[in-house]
Amino acid sequence: MASKSVERLLNVIMTIGSRRRIDRAKLFSVIPDYARAPSDQAAERMFERDKALILELGLPLRTETDVLDENTVHYRIDAARSGAVLDLTTEEYTVLLAASRAWDDAAAGGAARRVRAKLLSLGHDADPDLLRRTPRGAVESLPVLSPLLEAVIAGRSVRFVYRGTHGAATRRWVEPWVVGVHEGHWYVHGWDRDRAAPRLFRASRIESFPDQGPAAREPRPEHTDLSAVLEGMLDSDDRAPAVLRAAPYKALSLRDRAGTGLESEHLELPLLPRPAVRRLVLADARWVALREPVLWRTEIAEVLEAIAAHHRSEAELAPLEAATVRPPTRIRTAAQSGDHLSRLISEASYVMSRGEADVAELAAAIGVSEQQLVTDLQVLFVCGDMGAGWEDLIEAEWEQGTIRVRNAEPLHRALRLSAVEITALLAGLAALGPTTGEAQQIVESARSKLLAGATGEDAGASAEEARPDDASAPIPEVDVAEEMAERTADRAERVLEAVHRALRAPEGTDDSRITMRYSSNGRDGTSVRRIRPVRIETHGARSYLLADCELAGTERRFRLDRVVEILPDSSAQHEAAAGDGPMLTGRVDGAVWLRLDPPGHWVAESFGAVELRDGPDGQTFARLEEPVRAPLADAVLESAGAVEVLTPCDLRDTIVTVAGAAAARHRS
Repeated sequence: MASKSVERLLNVIMTIGSRRRIDRAKLFSVIPDYARAPSDQAAERMFERDKALILELGLPLRTETDVLDENTVHYRIDAARSGAVLDLTTEEYTVLLAASRAWDDAAAGGAARRVRAKLLSLGHDADPDLLRRTPRGAVESLPVLSPLLEAVIAGRSVRFVYRGTHGAATRRWVEPWVVGVHEGHWYVHGWDRDRAAPRLFRASRIESFPDQGPAAREPRPEHTDLSAVLEGMLDSDDRAPAVLRAAPYKALSLRDRAGTGLESEHLELPLLPRPAVRRLVLADARWVALREPVLWRTEIAEVLEAIAAHHRSEAELAPLEAATVRPPTRIRTAAQSGDHLSRLISEASYVMSRGEADVAELAAAIGVSEQQLVTDLQVLFVCGDMGAGWEDLIEAEWEQGTIRVRNAEPLHRALRLSAVEITALLAGLAALGPTTGEAQQIVESARSKLLAGATGEDAGASAEEARPDDASAPIPEVDVAEEMAERTADRAERVLEAVHRALRAPEGTDDSRITMRYSSNGRDGTSVRRIRPVRIETHGARSYLLADCELAGTERRFRLDRVVEILPDSSAQHEAAAGDGPMLTGRVDGAVWLRLDPPGHWVAESFGAVELRDGPDGQTFARLEEPVRAPLADAVLESAGAVEVLTPCDLRDTIVTVAGAAAARHRS
């Protein structure tokens, strides 16, 4: 059942919108909640809150003083439908709808929840074929994002509880400068008032809903590059070009950096700081060995030998058993009145723009259950123009699975996107995954219109509704992960073009299949497979190709950046060679317990730990359920000793083998 405030807001919108204008006295007399308020001041406060929510929805509510009597105030909702919303083509609307679906509605904040409903209010029909071919993305959906984005736009400070790398949760007071995405994770960069210095915070480590505080005092930098801030954490005066030896067809991201051929064993990286090179090499230590500089090579060998030695001895489980179980973070995610109201207006507008709509179709489009949709329609049914009698209530019917809405013209409008909602869509676009050719042009065109739409906020509002102008503030920068640069490499571009051609081709034709060389992360060598691409899915910074695999005889998922090359259709198919090292394919059977020092806490987040325990000196113990074996082994090496596998024993033995072999390559 909708809250009374939602019903009241709908009645206010319908009552004002059903006539050319209405004065304040008349409005207060016909809206039941205002009329029943215990005092005139209480009614005024209620109406001021309602006005703010109506404006936040994107409805052009105007306030006008009577030219003959300055004590009489009139209200109207501008009927003009042009200039207030995005002017999108069908193709642009389709990719934006796909971008809105990158958010997990259950976990996201209000801006992300509202944005899909507002898109549906535009009255467009999506291109079903383009929607099928548009990559599916997944944004890290966190309830803390909306208040952080709002603070950036409003130029205000926020307070929240934050658990840093050292494990302790502390209260922080921050003036956010930029909120953005890097390698699939959200970060906020800004001025820490308590420490009087710029600080970077990972949004997933914020453990309370950010409370907005006073206006920011510290001047905001003219340009904040989130990627540069993160890269600066690995900066050092110790810089040199690095020379590596790599297994053919492996370490593809390093090959892209070096501009080296797929089969070459010799790689030369550009000038990089020592910490950055060390992390890059350790992350791919199963496939590469640093040759120069010699001192860096010795350091990496020592790190790998220490990892192997530590895992060779028996794991100490007593600290794990004595550690304190950390309760899961719970931050409120309940929908706000504005979220519900936005959905109700969008549902009514969607139906009226089409004459009628199917219950199942509309529920799927807006992302709610059919039961919730019917509940929404029941709310519409009891609302309407309160100034004209019960005969002017909204008429809603949904018999036999077909919805019709009548007598609700004030709701038949496109809702304007706020700056925060535009930012949510920009993040969704970035999460859609790699595109090329015409699809890339559509994405870029939609992105440009979103950015241009940020200047279309309501400049005609009277002083009575004056508030921080979202449009005048810069849209928070949505930084894209380093992988986005790699996607522009020639190899990645050729692969993408072939995949998109196959997705566009009629199903069952020769053009709908491609033959590829694939480099699995869990096995030596490469395989050659003939596949029929089904769709591209993106999770965080990683993109995957879901395809029917002829060699496997079933549907398989492939990491898109591990598709080495597209081969002629006549190429013989084969599996990857077993190789001499341990096979790391598939998932670990059962639970894995890790001990994490502060620099390794990122591993628990990356693998979605289902349980965390706090130990002494900032140590954390994390339980993972059936993690993928190869990426976990790589993460243990990349952590440079900050992560130890405690159980199971066979995975611990695997770490000994892979770390020892990598160390030996650096000693030879």
